Amino acid sequence: MTVVDINRLLGPLPYDEVVSRDPAGLVGELDRLRIDSACVVHTHAVYGDPRDGNESLTAVEEAVGVRLRPVPVLIPGPLGTPQWQGGARLVRLCPGEHRWSLTGGHALALAAALAKTRTTVLLGWETVTAPEIHQLASALPTLRIILTGTGYRSLRELAELMDSHVELCVDTSTLAGHLQVEWFAGRYGARRVLFGTGAPVTDDAGPRYQLDTLALPDADTALIAGGNALRLLGEGEDP
Repeated sequence: MTVVDINRLLGPLPYDEVVSRDPAGLVGELDRLRIDSACVVHTHAVYGDPRDGNESLTAVEEAVGVRLRPVPVLIPGPLGTPQWQGGARLVRLCPGEHRWSLTGGHALALAAALAKTRTTVLLGWETVTAPEIHQLASALPTLRIILTGTGYRSLRELAELMDSHVELCVDTSTLAGHLQVEWFAGRYGARRVLFGTGAPVTDDAGPRYQLDTLALPDADTALIAGGNALRLLGEGEDP
């Protein structure tokens, strides 16, 4: 079973000392937890200037290869990141951190370009509202969105969104309640659930242990563990 962490940070945190502050430290953590590769956003792109963080990821890819898969952070509009040229299969949007509207004209134009190229978007639940997600997904129903860090308190809102929008998916980083992952896989299909940790901001060992103990068929567990991520990255079957 291939394990791919769809939601991981690389780099220093402004409020804590972390092992994953550099590529070697992060790869060591992946080895310790038996994670084959991780889709990584640089912390500078989240907490600082995305242009600096995205540039740092280029060197990481050249040095480490597929163990660490770069995920650029994009900001729409004339004051955002340089014009998006395509190529990345997975990107992250951080409207809350960088103070822009998810449903504004510039954001919708960027999202339309991403939908056209079937680029998947990582979107943190804590940075937006459910109505904003609904508006974006309604305007662009083919845009693939993975909601991260949803937690157990938002499950009713999340279920309503996933009932309405078939391209919405969820990561496992904070689905820590009893049989929550199994419930999502049963209701929406295992293809809409992806293994992610959100580490080092959130725990990585818990979701990794959970993956080994899921009460699901082996085929569904394999999809959640890494099959879905590889498909979205262009390395697996696309339905």
